[in-house]
Amino acid sequence: MTPSYPHLAQPIDIGSVTSKNRIMKNGTGFFWDDPSTGGFMNDQYLDYFEALAKGGAGLISSATGPLIRDVKAPMPGFKVVSDEYIPGWRKWAGVVQKHGALAFHQLFHLGPMTPLFVTAPPGISASSIPREQSPRPGFSVPREATVAEIEDVIDMFAEAAERMKRAGLDGTEVNGACNHFLNNFMSRAWNKREDEYGAQTLESRMRPFVSVIKEIKRRNGADWPIIALFNAVEVDLADGITIEESKLFAQELVKAGADALEVRAEYYTWVDDVDHRQSLHFPDVYFYPGHEGPVNPYVDAKGKGAGANIPMAAEIKKVVDVPVITVGRLDQNIGEKAIADGKIDIISLNRRLFADPELPRKVFEGRTEDINVCNSCMTCFDACEHFQPVKCRVNASLGKEREYAITPAPVRKKIMVIGGGPAGMEAARVAALRGHEVHLYEKQPKLGGSLPVAAVVKGKREDLLGTASYLTTQVKKAGVEVHAGITASARTAEQLKPDAIVVATGGLHDVPDIPGIGGRNVLTAEKLQSTVKTMLRFTDAGVVRALSGLPVAKNLVIGKDVVIMGGRLHGCQTAEFLLEQGKRITIVDTASEDEIGEGLLEVFMKPYLLYWLKDHGVRFVTEVEYESVVHDGLVVRHKDGRKELLAADTVVTALPLKPNTAIQKALAGKAPEVYTIGDAGDPKLIVDAIAAGAKVAREI
Repeated sequence: MTPSYPHLAQPIDIGSVTSKNRIMKNGTGFFWDDPSTGGFMNDQYLDYFEALAKGGAGLISSATGPLIRDVKAPMPGFKVVSDEYIPGWRKWAGVVQKHGALAFHQLFHLGPMTPLFVTAPPGISASSIPREQSPRPGFSVPREATVAEIEDVIDMFAEAAERMKRAGLDGTEVNGACNHFLNNFMSRAWNKREDEYGAQTLESRMRPFVSVIKEIKRRNGADWPIIALFNAVEVDLADGITIEESKLFAQELVKAGADALEVRAEYYTWVDDVDHRQSLHFPDVYFYPGHEGPVNPYVDAKGKGAGANIPMAAEIKKVVDVPVITVGRLDQNIGEKAIADGKIDIISLNRRLFADPELPRKVFEGRTEDINVCNSCMTCFDACEHFQPVKCRVNASLGKEREYAITPAPVRKKIMVIGGGPAGMEAARVAALRGHEVHLYEKQPKLGGSLPVAAVVKGKREDLLGTASYLTTQVKKAGVEVHAGITASARTAEQLKPDAIVVATGGLHDVPDIPGIGGRNVLTAEKLQSTVKTMLRFTDAGVVRALSGLPVAKNLVIGKDVVIMGGRLHGCQTAEFLLEQGKRITIVDTASEDEIGEGLLEVFMKPYLLYWLKDHGVRFVTEVEYESVVHDGLVVRHKDGRKELLAADTVVTALPLKPNTAIQKALAGKAPEVYTIGDAGDPKLIVDAIAAGAKVAREI
């Protein structure tokens, strides 16, 4: 029988070892360790990687903590700085290998990125570049590494690889990408040296990376597999790495002993605030919220980040004879085609394997409808950048594999779940899998709650429709009895006689009680959502979004000039959607300017969206009181008492949701157990709604 996705299913050699398929989990941090106790291996980490190995990935790489001599420095990550860490890594290798996956580890030295960890001193780099000239001016100015320090970094890489071999792992992934230490020498934007490690020749730029590979091979043996990870292009960076340079780099890395090359890009984004000049290796974020201007010819812009790195990887593959790996918002469909076309050999995944560690197995078994799809929402990375444990919007079990294992309920109960949004569907799914009799009520004809509406606003960048489809499918497969198109009430509960009720009806829209709010020129969030949901009964979110942009429809419901009441998450994302429809927008809020965008993820998403809105003429009016809506706009009162008319054809309300206390009160006493979850009880984000559903279903 031919497996689904036959090219992804093929084994492949990486030096002396063989990966059973072409799917790799790349090395990333999780912040699940405890630096205060030394960063030793723990069960939480082992549990996730065992789930991942069971899930069918062929090659699994785990990032260690940043290489550093100061063993007491509060650096995050599971360490390998001395022999006392070897037993923990031996356990890690064991849980990965017993399920047939290769166990690799990723080594990296942060270089100039060290200042991100607040208690650490400025880092070292190829050169000490003044802040105003630095590719990352938000960093503290690093010291220029001495020759002795460079040699010591090379030694640290090799020492760590030696320990990992003794721990029983299968190979090493050397990270010379991002803005890390090894990259700093390869990039002319970072390297201003004039000695034997300077930027004047290809050989001198490559010397640290080549030396690391050769020294690891010398200590571990020529047959010890090494994957070299590097930036094929530093996009939009003056004097950054070009594809012509990286093709030469690739050949030198292979000559040095690299058994595979992992190719990605570093995307540099330049905004008006020097403190927020950023670089990132998430191509989908590079295209968020809207990318104007030319795009590097070796970046595929068609998918708005999905598969963006494939053209550059294909160029590298032309000049080497070892496997070429790439990463960057890939999925099984993109990967299968790219491998079939001879452009790459292996796909490297990360966020998708947070969302569903079983993705590879489901792909090869032809069960793609059972894959819990990554939304590309950046919840995971935002947590990481705030030095918090990584979590996933759609997979509440991430990092809780042991405590969240599906176990049979001690007593089978009849459960009534009211609300078919993410919180309600997750609660129903998990409860049914535990053996409960579950009845799910949704007043709309289709499940999904507000996810399809949000998909109309956000478009394809976040795969919210994928989440709605996944949960709908899983609810039905779990045996939940779905009552769609029915508004559940106290009377419904009296007829069903449930043992437990889970209220997941969503929050209530906040509509200010001011004169004129009911006028024809006002579109409340409630009205807008109702209109969109009605349209979604007959078509999908993509069609609704496309129709709303047609010239005949653009100003039919919402006029050309729009005032949005609400400047938090809801208001800013509504502004993004309407700006794409060609509207002229003013965002107004009672909050201060610092609170604008509240609820958006602080890393990348919030600053990039706010910069984009401002760059496109959106006006922000803050710290005012809403006075009244009149025929030509919204009247507000400023702190100094001055009134102002904010002219608009349409006034749109987009304020944060409020708890739905009425339904809670109506159902009180209708079952021995009544729970209120998600926006119905405490309006927050999708990640919180799904987590609440997962938690309550395990408690009943």
